[in-house]
Amino acid sequence: MRELVVDLFAGPGGWSHALHVLGVRDVGLEWDEWACKTRARAGQLTIRTDVAMYPVWPMVGRTHGFIASPPCQAWSMAGKRLGLVDQPLVHQAVADLAAGRDTRAKLLTACKDPRSLLAAEPMRYLHALHSVGEPEWIAMEEVPDVLPLWRQYAVILRGWGFSVWTGILNAADYGVPQTRKRAILIASQTRTAEPPPPTHAQAAEPEGLFGPGRAKWVSMAEALGWGATDRPVPTVCAGGGPGGGPEPFPSGARKTLTDARDRGTWKPPGPRPASQRTRLRPARSTTPACTCGKHPWAWSLRSNNQANATIRPVNEPAGTLFFGHRANECMWVAEPRSPDTASQGAAPESIRITATEAGILQSFPADYPWAGNKGQQFSQIGNAVPPLLAGHLLAPHLGKTLTRSDFTLAV
Repeated sequence: MRELVVDLFAGPGGWSHALHVLGVRDVGLEWDEWACKTRARAGQLTIRTDVAMYPVWPMVGRTHGFIASPPCQAWSMAGKRLGLVDQPLVHQAVADLAAGRDTRAKLLTACKDPRSLLAAEPMRYLHALHSVGEPEWIAMEEVPDVLPLWRQYAVILRGWGFSVWTGILNAADYGVPQTRKRAILIASQTRTAEPPPPTHAQAAEPEGLFGPGRAKWVSMAEALGWGATDRPVPTVCAGGGPGGGPEPFPSGARKTLTDARDRGTWKPPGPRPASQRTRLRPARSTTPACTCGKHPWAWSLRSNNQANATIRPVNEPAGTLFFGHRANECMWVAEPRSPDTASQGAAPESIRITATEAGILQSFPADYPWAGNKGQQFSQIGNAVPPLLAGHLLAPHLGKTLTRSDFTLAV
């Protein structure tokens, strides 16, 4: 029986969590130790292996759905982007694998970044599965610069009888509190491949004769449970995670929250419903909600420490979150509400975003069981597929519908 959903480069479980909500389990192939431990904590099936070395034959004759999100480090703007230099070699590997020729070892020696060739690995699996008419559907995701490669895949898959769509989608258009753009490939042997209709827009669109309308993009404040008009107080906690790790905040940053407590300007959140974790919706964090009203400083999120970093106020979605080294740390920074704010005293110190907050901005539940120290958790979060986006991509293949209002399932 063809019932297996295979998830290559499964990471900490973005696709897997979406499938869980949709009532389906996948088998994830993943190499990273801490991502595998996170998946185990989340109850997800995982084979810890090098995707480039794992044999395909155990999947042949059993695979219904196929998912692949190759590592993006070689292509991402957060790194050296040597994948762009290696792109002709990756295209050659895909063409050779589609024809049944494995030239990976030879091509790998010429790659500037050995991770570049991992983007060709899905074709090795797809060629073997195609020999028995599988899979029924395919979903793949990567950074926008990989779109030309997805188009090459599309040409091959159409020749094999698939309907295929490729393009760039913005996660914010599907309720994720982050304007994360990704290159997507959707293919099917049983239905017309097309992107899911967006549920959100930068400005709310009312329902009309030609469509159901769209809600306004979900802001960071809304997703994190901070007051829409109040000055939020970022979470501050002691250093060290489950796997250890250094003190995560700059000297004196904890005083920001201490002062707020002393002024009586915050209150702890109420209990979180137990059912919330099973829903595909931006979960609320345990961050205190400030009730101090008007304040000269407003919190924004700075995406990294580079000169061109995206800075977004909390009443907007976050920019693309990426982590990996200190230059890519995301920080809560105080921005003046008006030009004369500086005369009213020094700004609060910047505070590093917590793993829980970062996970929520990727649309993971607030209580998602991240494993490892803070650096390992942030690396997993930055590389993950937002589960809410994944849910919208996968639901049509599984005969499900995600409702626009609350993202609970409607069958």
